[in-house]
Amino acid sequence: MVRPSPGRLLVVVLVLTTAVAGCTSAPAQQDTLNRTLDSLTLDEKIGQMLMVGFRGYAVDADTQIAREIAAGRVGGVILFDRDVALGSSERNIRDPAQVRALTAELQGYAEKIPLFIAVDQEGGAVCRLKEAYGYPPTVSAAALGELNNETATREAGRSLAAMVRESGCNLNFAPVVDLNVTADSPAIGRLGRSFSDNASVVAENARWIIEEHHAEGVMTAIKHFPGHGSALADTHAGFTDVTATWTEEELLPYRDLIGRNLPDMVMTAHVYNAHLDPDYPATLSHATVTGILREQLGYDGVVVTDAMDMGAIHDTYGLEESLCLSINAGCDIFLFANNLVYDEEVAEKAVGIVKNLVAEGKISEERINESCARILRLKMRYLADGQGSP
Repeated sequence: MVRPSPGRLLVVVLVLTTAVAGCTSAPAQQDTLNRTLDSLTLDEKIGQMLMVGFRGYAVDADTQIAREIAAGRVGGVILFDRDVALGSSERNIRDPAQVRALTAELQGYAEKIPLFIAVDQEGGAVCRLKEAYGYPPTVSAAALGELNNETATREAGRSLAAMVRESGCNLNFAPVVDLNVTADSPAIGRLGRSFSDNASVVAENARWIIEEHHAEGVMTAIKHFPGHGSALADTHAGFTDVTATWTEEELLPYRDLIGRNLPDMVMTAHVYNAHLDPDYPATLSHATVTGILREQLGYDGVVVTDAMDMGAIHDTYGLEESLCLSINAGCDIFLFANNLVYDEEVAEKAVGIVKNLVAEGKISEERINESCARILRLKMRYLADGQGSP
């Protein structure tokens, strides 16, 4: 049973007034956004900046994730088909009907603002909605890049987007725009997740994938900024240094796609590059996120981190330090996949930590408002029906 959400009318009605092209002016849309932002408490603003994973094929009012959503401590969730921490194949995805019911239940607890419901549906090795669960087969980015055929890539992108949309998800953490610099890179090349070692081929195929998702009303997140394709290690496992292997060519797909105003989100990588920041990996680096992505490449959209519980962050930085650094770096959404390690109270802890950091003056409330405004603007663009139709 999906709990009714009358409070969500606050934003959904506003969204409906801004989602139809040509119906309102830009100043009116900004006024709508400002009024929505002003209606939220600091806790709710911080909650919009959190995306978390959870366990279970269904949720009800007694589950932790439902309580977090209803309390405004979570602005998005991510679904997985495996639970790595438990070594189990049981997590959130069993079959299409079950996933549709689950996503409807989740949205039902979002009282004010619809949720981002994300899934990694790249195609090939990284594909949560698998053929084994009753979904259509997919094609890897490597196979598409080798063909480099617009018709084939658009067809694959359309199929991926339809699977995401029909499942009740509204955000695909894809496509990967890492260059295949190191064919044996454990997280990218070895898994066939990159279209090519050629930046133009990567940018073109990514563009076709993104455009097909947009045609289906599904958001995308290009990843992993500023480039993970040359890495000789895996950030899931721990510290990953690309200082000796990364080149500026890896920024070219981002420059191309941002120039076309296509990315809905950009996902950061946890890679360390001493040439870009001698102190911090990209997710925690102001020089990388603000200096390069926002200022040099001109991107002012939503920046989402790769999972903050991956080894490259979790094993070195405490929760307070990583949140403080990544927010001040310029990131907007903090992904806690809750898969490599599991903490069902991570959202409540994170909201409390960030609120204290604001009170202590280590993070400005203006900085929180900036991220929340970016998130609301994106939700107003896509989530008028609470799911994924623009």
